[in-house]
Amino acid sequence: MQIENYIPAVNSLRSVVDIALVFVIVYVVLKLFRGTRAVPTLVGIVILSVLYWLSVTQELSTLEFVLRYAVGFVGIAIIVLFQSEIRQALIYFANRFRFPILKRQRGQFGGSVYDEIVLAVTTLATEKTGALIVIERNVGLRNFIDAGVQLDACISYDLLVSIFHPETPLHDGAIVIQNERIAAASVFLPLTKNPEVSRELGTRHRAAIGITEGSDAISIVVSEETGLITYVEAGRVHRNVDTTQLRKLLLEALNIPLVESRNAKAFAESTETTESL
Repeated sequence: MQIENYIPAVNSLRSVVDIALVFVIVYVVLKLFRGTRAVPTLVGIVILSVLYWLSVTQELSTLEFVLRYAVGFVGIAIIVLFQSEIRQALIYFANRFRFPILKRQRGQFGGSVYDEIVLAVTTLATEKTGALIVIERNVGLRNFIDAGVQLDACISYDLLVSIFHPETPLHDGAIVIQNERIAAASVFLPLTKNPEVSRELGTRHRAAIGITEGSDAISIVVSEETGLITYVEAGRVHRNVDTTQLRKLLLEALNIPLVESRNAKAFAESTETTESL
């Protein structure tokens, strides 16, 4: 008797878990697609589904025939059209659940390295020197690193500023930072294909967006025309960020506890000194 009462309870619990998992997956997918080019296409797919349902219920044989054979190509079309969104969703799930195979050591950047990067970006912005810095996180960028000029150098303020000087041969392209080291310079990145990107953004900004759409890397861009700093993560663009905002965004993205970074007052003083030069 007790076993008979136990089985329905297990089935009910299984059903609740099943519905909850489906709800979470649908919610996360919709959240990822919100504001992207996938939204109009999803609306179109819903409309086609409604038309197919009407064709079946109302016995519209010709429409049903056309839609039935069109459904077979929808899956392929979705993969081709939204490969970047699908890749970003898979990366999101991997980072969200922190799979040990993909997750590297937490807080791979120390505070001093972080400060060197921000100070260099501040100097480049003050001088209106164009720059693009890509920081690898969990998804490897080895294919891009191998195509650039490999350095494997320690990160320092002087080296970062020197690389992007207009008269140096490595200033064109991006630098990729991997495992607290400058892995390569003069790296060329794929441009974003998102049609909703503002036309005001040039090639350097589009490359910064493109690399973050295909991986979980983060990008920092300095405009040579305006000197403005742009931070890009997961295809989302934060334009005209100041030093404090950039520092906060990097801390959050790289999982660096605030206590591991420099003293905020000392960092602010060093930034003010850099901007005045």
